[in-house]
Amino acid sequence: MNISWEPFHVRTAHPFRISRGVRTGDDLVWVRLEHEGIEGWGEADPSGYYGETAETVEAALRKLAPRIEQVEDPFALESVERDLAALLGRNGSARCAISSALHDWVGKRVGLPLWKLWGLDPGDAPLSSFTIALDEPEVMAERTRAAEAWPILKIKLGSDDDEARLSAVRGAAPDKILRVDANAAWTPREAVEGIAMCAEYGVEFVEQPLPPTENDELAFVRARAALPIVVDESSIVATDIPRLDGSVDGINIKLAKCGGPREALRMVHTARACGLKVMLGCMLETSLGIAPAAHLAPLVDYADLDGAALLRSDPFRGPHLEAGRVVLPDAAGLGVTRAGDGEPA
Repeated sequence: MNISWEPFHVRTAHPFRISRGVRTGDDLVWVRLEHEGIEGWGEADPSGYYGETAETVEAALRKLAPRIEQVEDPFALESVERDLAALLGRNGSARCAISSALHDWVGKRVGLPLWKLWGLDPGDAPLSSFTIALDEPEVMAERTRAAEAWPILKIKLGSDDDEARLSAVRGAAPDKILRVDANAAWTPREAVEGIAMCAEYGVEFVEQPLPPTENDELAFVRARAALPIVVDESSIVATDIPRLDGSVDGINIKLAKCGGPREALRMVHTARACGLKVMLGCMLETSLGIAPAAHLAPLVDYADLDGAALLRSDPFRGPHLEAGRVVLPDAAGLGVTRAGDGEPA
């Protein structure tokens, strides 16, 4: 199996601010695996929060290339990915790109989309939220009004005046489902107060109120919380989930942090065994990066797969959102094409 990759840059439609910083774009890496005349595609969206950059992804791919080139049977997904994990550890986005490309190759080889290979029904996928990034209250209200077609909004908080921002959004969308993501910005006491404030505005749940270094305090917050708590940064891979049982109500799975669709599947089933709700999230990814998560969406309770919708332009076409509805193609594999191309790659 041959491997090649190509770094590229995407820009956001608006500055994307959360509690720990602002971005106007991302450096991504497009990975291609070729075998028997078939190409499998994947995307790496590295996050500095998890110690990755486009440069570390390329270094990881160079390290993994000899193992990939030894692959004679791409259907042996478990053994291949076990070897990759042993070689790389947690380099999530680099492994995600390869895992996604392997799954894309398998789907194309048998002529089936991933959702069908996994025995899923696209109609079971929940509606996705659309993110309103942290900004001045009037700007957040304006972007809320611009997102009129989206039935569910995810509001980024974690500022010096969260209530003013949430109030502005609620005023612009009085009847919509709102979810709040604090991105680890609150202390335990602030979390209890912040969640109570969110409940007053009819928020459905709050995501990641505490830093992942304060997981022991999650039980304190949950015992006093007026709303369910879903964690993101506190839950990276499946082995993180059991210790959260009893301290949270759900987890947010992101393929770029956990290492790809196989680990995401393990996380879904581990969370279910612990009685937790499951959400699928994303980074600022293109349709190629979003695609494997979109194929898994029928398995989960909540979706936040709007990464490509937040970009100024998307170089790929594939699974997408229509007013929050996840639309999965019948094309084989991930069902992704280059923008402007008429046939799946």
